[in-house]
Parts: sequence; C-alpha cells; structure tokens
Amino acid sequence: MHSSKGEFLQKEQITQIATELHQARIGHTPVGQYSKNIEDFKISSAYSIQEEGIMIREESGETVIGYKMGLTSKAKREQMNLKEPCYGVLTDKMEIADKGIFSMATSIHPKIEPEIFFKISRDLQGQVTRNEVIESISWVGAALEILDSRYDQFKYFSLEDVVADNSSSSHFILGKNLMPPQDLDLENLKMVLRVDGKDSEKGISGDISGNPLDSVVQLVHLLAERNKNLPKDSIVLAGAATSALALSPGMHIDLEVDLLGHVDLVVAP
Repeated sequence: MHSSKGEFLQKEQITQIATELHQARIGHTPVGQYSKNIEDFKISSAYSIQEEGIMIREESGETVIGYKMGLTSKAKREQMNLKEPCYGVLTDKMEIADKGIFSMATSIHPKIEPEIFFKISRDLQGQVTRNEVIESISWVGAALEILDSRYDQFKYFSLEDVVADNSSSSHFILGKNLMPPQDLDLENLKMVLRVDGKDSEKGISGDISGNPLDSVVQLVHLLAERNKNLPKDSIVLAGAATSALALSPGMHIDLEVDLLGHVDLVVAP
C-alpha cells in the first residue's frame, strides 16, 4: 500500500483496501493496519472503504438490514484506546439465531459483547433529537454482537482502521423478547453476561452512550455527514455496555437484560 501525503485516498486505493479486507474476512487471514502506511489517513476515506466493502458483499448476495454503533461505552473506548464512537453496517448473513451456534473456524480472533438493539419504524435523517428517535422506534430487545477484527492484533487501532474494517463487526444475535421503548427505563436496565453459567461482565444500559437512545442520535448524525439516512425497518445495535470478551471453543454465552430476558449463543467445540 503506497503512503498518501495528506490528501484523500484515490478511488483505486479505496477499492484495493476494501478488497483486501473482504478477502481477509472470508479467508480468516488477518492483514496489517493501514494507518501505519497511510500518512494522515482521514476518517472520510475510512468510511469510503467501508462502503466499498459493503458493496462487494451486496454483489455476492448479502442484504443490508441495519447498522451497529461501536465504541459507545467508556470501558470499550479505554479497552481499544480510542476516543469517539463510529458505526458499521449489518447484513442479513451476519445474523445468528438466538440459541444458535457460532463456529470459530469462520473467524480470526472473535470477541463478544452485550448490547441493546432497536427496530426503527420510520426514516430518520439529519440533526434528530432523542425525542424524535424514541418516537421512531417500534421495538427494543437484548442483543449480542460478535466482533472480529481483520487486522493482525485486536487492540490499539486507529479509528480509521476500525471504520475501514466495518467497525470490527462479524455477527449478531437478537433476543426474541421485544418491548416498546416507552415501557423501559433505558438508562437503568441491568445487563449480565454469563459464560458457562457464571457471571462474567456486568453493566447497565446507561453505560451505552449514557443512554442507548443517544447511540441512535449519534448514528443518524454520523450518517448525515455521509449524506445518508437511517431507513425505516433498520435494526440498530446501540453498542456495548461492557468491554468485549474473547470467545473460545465450547463456551455457552448467556446475556440477561432487565425486562428484555435472555439471549444465548453456543460456541462450537
């Protein structure tokens, strides 16, 4: 990869990086971080790489169904040594059914984290408020997100590296117990992540951006910077309430969230 002296990356460089990250993902073989070779790697170029990567996936038959927010908790930003949130794109092929099985053979160094998800009932765009967001959510549920960076190591990236790699998103699992947002105290839902029946990570929903609704506000604002909106019927993973937990074969993961019940995943032995 040639270094770039401060200007935006050229279209062919964007396509090259997107293709390399796509091949790393489907081949389960990591690549080096691009920020080490690109001088003044801009966040706008990183989102262009992300968009190009999603286009490659759409061409192979995947359908975009929503977005995930990343780096929304203080714990997660400290874990990754990054300062601000970002978003990635979710496709239908990334979803695993509740109580489903995840094979580590399809990943590089997967981690899991406890989340809240929203189903969006109408288009959102521009400088929306929290009140506008809450009126545009049909359902709230508990969720698990599997992260899997396509880089050599899973720590201390630049924000641009993370964004280019679709914000490290790999798979997600949605809980089946859904409630309208008006029936929930979204700042104070207890969240407990258990491994093989033992408590592993604990947080509250307010650890996600102060209020997970604010993750949606941030997402819509970030999309507006790319001249995009958040479409009706989108799924939004609001971000993690705790730091991410490394997966290993044979694990049984169970997330319990106040009023929203359980979401389960088994890692294949």
